[in-house]
Amino acid sequence: MSLPESARLLADLVAIPSPTGREEAAARLLVNQLPRFGWTGAHLDGVGNVIASRGSGEKELVILSHIDTVSGGPKIVIDSEKIQGRGSVDAKGPCCALAVAGGLVPVLPGWRVTFVGAVGEEIDSRGARFRMPLHSPAACVIGEPTGSDGVALSYRGRVLFWFEAEDGGAHRSGSPGPMTDVVRATSSLVDITKNMGDGYTTSVVEMDGEEAGTRYGRIQIDLRIPLGAEQEELELMLGETAAAFGVNLNIVEYDPPYGVQKTDRVIRSFRTAIRDAGARPRILAKRGTCDFNVLSPWGCPMGAYGPGDSKYDHSPDEQIPIPEFLRGVEVLKLALPRIMENVA
Repeated sequence: MSLPESARLLADLVAIPSPTGREEAAARLLVNQLPRFGWTGAHLDGVGNVIASRGSGEKELVILSHIDTVSGGPKIVIDSEKIQGRGSVDAKGPCCALAVAGGLVPVLPGWRVTFVGAVGEEIDSRGARFRMPLHSPAACVIGEPTGSDGVALSYRGRVLFWFEAEDGGAHRSGSPGPMTDVVRATSSLVDITKNMGDGYTTSVVEMDGEEAGTRYGRIQIDLRIPLGAEQEELELMLGETAAAFGVNLNIVEYDPPYGVQKTDRVIRSFRTAIRDAGARPRILAKRGTCDFNVLSPWGCPMGAYGPGDSKYDHSPDEQIPIPEFLRGVEVLKLALPRIMENVA
């Protein structure tokens, strides 16, 4: 089957499973293929991220997407119309679009462009966290599925934590026990967050326990939080909820909600590029959390963009139409030079 070279890169990458923690084979494919698209110095860094560059100016444009996926997914189907398979949308499609377009666009004087194919985004963003102290970019594009006509300016944050409890052993007739306590605390938290307003959602990630000998119970919870949420207030609320039911609170990770304005120079560049490509731009406030949040301390102009319909994220029929992927590449070819022009 004959596919455009850029779509063939995506098809080959999707064909290699890369669930979080097992990204190396897919990463090495990218390292080997990036020079064909104009990149130099392609290599794996200390945690397995794919790194490549173009140009040598002082101002850096970082374009970053992730190569890991969640597990599972549909049977891989590649034909002239679509690429189906785990990661085709989240986020190998955006990742390959950035790799292709970033290797083709002119690098303006005074600039350099760095491509990062990050590992670990679906679990702990270890790839992005490893890169964060190594760059001080003038601008950044995060590759996530927004649709070829959309650009995202904000993502919700999250608090990942455990409610935990244990005792030395007792009978259920006298004490309901730690498992009951953590379930009650979780149920109360779900009710509390329902009343906190739009943008707060609570999901149970993992739970286990034992009702014999030294009894214990624990539940891991993912609390998603909107722009404006304050970390100190959230931690106080979680601590008070835990204390009310006699359980312990163990916060694993806090990713702040983050957003930029519509006038952000990256967002503005994408809006213009999408119009020039013949579409009407959609400005998105995303309800998920991604490396956009993790890299927010860079404080530079930033936006998220990538071909693919996010309704297929993590789904059993994840797929991207090839024309949609190619439109995304074309928009990026228009947007990336504009970012370099618009960022002083």
